Formats: sequence, structure tokens, C-alpha cells
Amino acid sequence: MQTRETILSVKGLQVAFGHGRNRFYAVKNASFDIFKGETFGIVGESGSGKTTIGRAIIRVYPATAGSILFHGEEITGRLPKSRRRDLTNQIQMIFQDPMASLNERAKIDYIVSEGLLGRGIPREEVRERVDQALRDVGLLPEFASRFPHEFSGGQRQRIGIARALVMNPEFIIADEPISALDVSIRAQVLNLMSHLQREHGLTYLFISHDLSVMRFICDRIAVIHKGDIVEMADTESLFAHPLHPYTRALLSAIPQPNPEMEKHKRLEIYDPSCHHYEIDVPGWNEVENGHWLRANKQELEKALEMLQRS
Repeated sequence: MQTRETILSVKGLQVAFGHGRNRFYAVKNASFDIFKGETFGIVGESGSGKTTIGRAIIRVYPATAGSILFHGEEITGRLPKSRRRDLTNQIQMIFQDPMASLNERAKIDYIVSEGLLGRGIPREEVRERVDQALRDVGLLPEFASRFPHEFSGGQRQRIGIARALVMNPEFIIADEPISALDVSIRAQVLNLMSHLQREHGLTYLFISHDLSVMRFICDRIAVIHKGDIVEMADTESLFAHPLHPYTRALLSAIPQPNPEMEKHKRLEIYDPSCHHYEIDVPGWNEVENGHWLRANKQELEKALEMLQRS
């Protein structure tokens, strides 16, 4: 089997806020690899820590413990200015709310080109890169002279994508990029992202609370609950064989397009007290090729039995 190139590696990542008794761990012990050219998803409810992981990768939040490697090089902690600038080129982020993430007082050409300014790039080249980025996301270069309030939500998110794309990144973190958009245009933005991935050889970290969206765009998915990654697998394997009770609860909440099926479906409620981890401490176990599960010894045996029966 051909070995896939790892572009980003997260090992034992912890991110905490506050001090002393008020110290809170938003991410407790996250470990995963992201391969070049894939879309890796992190899914969980609000407050689960998924966005915190994304912001730790782009160095907005400092890592309390653990490491983040980009192309095998550590990117946490203090770095030289030149290295930080390189990382800004290589790693970009698309934010959740296109209504709040764009400066209302700035024109589109400034918003898209802001990351290029102060780098000694000729003005004409900056303009060409902005025009090309707008074309790539399906907008006319003439729109560069307008203000954000003149655009719809979907167009504003395309501008946010152009702002990331203009830096020619290798890796893009997409933090709930469609959750604030109308349902009618969500598929358009997802299709655009898939197209750009093919055209530019991009690698995505896709963050969402919606597993049905994840199934459409992600190659692999990690499920996170209160700072702990509890399950990780190829997308279809996760949908076919969900092993952690939290994963099953998320899947059961997905609306069914068939009204009759929706009426009779069984909604699962996740209760963390079912684990008894105070007696048997959980570990991170590979239950089948590429399918990982946070489970103690008893849960691991049960999961292996479920896989054998399926």
C-alpha cells in the first residue's frame, strides 16, 4: 500500500485557559495526522474544543502541552519572525460567520490583499493576485472596489475564501464555513471548496457540528467530546460502524429525508456516566485499519465484537 504524506501532525495537544482553580482544559489530549490532499474533519457539539484545535494550529491559542508538526517541523512555541511569516503563507483559515469576519469599513481589494501587504510584493502583482483569487471563487474582479455590505452571505463567504486563497496556502482550516449560510447555498460553497482543492492541491481541516455535511466533503472524521477525541475513522467506516456511544448519538440526530423514517427513527442520548473510567482507564485503540476508538478494556472488547458481527 502506498504511504500517504503527512502534512500536519498533532500529538498529545492540550489547550487550557485560566489559572489555578479556574483553569479549564478546552482540549485535553488530541492526537491525529492529516495527509496531503485530503479533507480531515473534526465534528462535535458547541464547546467541544474543535475550533480551539484549529486556532491552536494557526497559533491564535498557545498549546499548553503537546506538539503540532507541519511538514515534520514544530510550529508551537516561540518561532523566528521569518518562520511565522512562512506559516502565514502556508496555513490559512476560513472563519464561520461571513457577516462578522469581514471589515465593514474596508473595500474588498484591501480585505483580500491584507495578508500580502508589507511583504515587498509589487502593487501590480498584488492586484493581479487579488483579481485571480476573486475569479477562482466565482466573483468578478470589478467587485474589488465594493464594500462587504453590498454582498449576500454566500458572496461574503466566497470573499473570505478568496482572502485565504490569495496567500497560495497548502493547508486551509475551514471553521464551520457554511453554518451561517442559507441552506440553499451551502452546497454551492461546499462544491466550490472541493473544486479549489482539486485545482490548487489544497489540504483541508474541516470543522463542523453537522455529520451530514461531513459525509459529503470529508475523507476522514474525528469525533470530539469535551476536549477528548473519542473516535476517528474513514468517513464511510464511521457511518457504517459507529462504535463510541457519543458518535452514535450524533448520527441519530441527523434528520432523515424520508418523513416516515424520520418519524420512526430512534434518537440516542449520550450519557458519559456509562463509561466507568474511574475503574478502568481508557486508551486510544486502533480497532481496525484506520479506525481508532477511545475506550477502556471492557469497551474495547465490546467494540471488537460489534465489528465481527457486522
